[in-house]
Amino acid sequence: MNFKNFFRRNKPIHSYQDFWQWFQKKAKTFHQVVKNKGDFEKVFFDPLSDKLNELKSGIYYLTGMYDDHTVELIFSADGALENMIFVDELVESAPHINGWLFTALKPATELEEFSIEMEGYSFDGENIFFYANEHADYPDEIDLTIIHSDLNDENRGIIVNGTHLFLDNYLGEWYYAAVIDEIKVVAKTEAEQELIPIKKLKSYLVWRQKEFIEKYEDTWYTHIEDTDRYNLYEVQVKNETMLLALMNQDLLDWEGKASHPWLFCIEIKYKGQKSGGMPIGRTRKLINAIEDDLMEQLKPYEGVLNIGRETGDNTRTIYLACKDFRKPSKIVHQLKEGMSKFEMDFDIYKDKYWKTFNRYMRAGMFNEVCQELKNIDETLVLFPA
Repeated sequence: MNFKNFFRRNKPIHSYQDFWQWFQKKAKTFHQVVKNKGDFEKVFFDPLSDKLNELKSGIYYLTGMYDDHTVELIFSADGALENMIFVDELVESAPHINGWLFTALKPATELEEFSIEMEGYSFDGENIFFYANEHADYPDEIDLTIIHSDLNDENRGIIVNGTHLFLDNYLGEWYYAAVIDEIKVVAKTEAEQELIPIKKLKSYLVWRQKEFIEKYEDTWYTHIEDTDRYNLYEVQVKNETMLLALMNQDLLDWEGKASHPWLFCIEIKYKGQKSGGMPIGRTRKLINAIEDDLMEQLKPYEGVLNIGRETGDNTRTIYLACKDFRKPSKIVHQLKEGMSKFEMDFDIYKDKYWKTFNRYMRAGMFNEVCQELKNIDETLVLFPA
């Protein structure tokens, strides 16, 4: 009896290298099942899903023949910004394997090559249009209204979902998730401007993105953060609890905000029920140390700015603004994975003009008594949310 095979176990996947070593051993089998249209689910998709989940949750895939001899395997984050860095790194680390093409994020599709059918409705270049909304106060925002000819009150949910799916495939995963700031799907009767064929949307977005990069690529925050003005606010929130917000007022007054359009909202949960929802003693020191560690890894000269934080209701919320979200998302994810003392979560979203902090901007503008904080316990600016 061969005990060697009987006791053999699959090697767990801990790194990109582990994944690709496993994939190389299976590559010929996977290639055959795709080319011959065999049992995708059992032979290819099930083991691939298992190994990707071992590596990192939130990585998806689709596959098909790129040409007569090459299988294309596309890895996707399904639009989740926080996972795009891992998809990029996975594909960048891929070895050359004969007969395979690996692609990071779903690419754009030519309009003439596809259409989508969903619950009896079609989505294609003939029935979808758009126009751009311009805002004098926010000139760099890309705000789109999308129009589907068949949309009405009865089918609104189906048409809206199908239109977003169409745009995801037409524009590609990156442009759809990361370039557009605002998007709304409406009926023809709700349109307020002249309709533009959807086939012109790609060129419009390329032009706007190129213009934005040229305008802000060399814009950096050059203040010395140690000398910035920090204001402390006492903020009343909807559940009638109070938060203390410490915000970098010089950053909020900065005219170059749009150069750092990505906002990170990082929440650290702690047990503060016995202290009015505030961290005290060792808990406060540990949370401050976590924030210090985070900012040691993410520097202003790398395009990451610490706007401020809110503390209260058993939560410390840290706000960062970034030129690009990829590296910060990886650092924050690693910090979350290594967290044992506290529960941590985070969100990434685009806010070119930092509207998230409008209440602090207004307070800083009209409150003449705000002063540079020498001691966090010395100055309170009362400002109801």
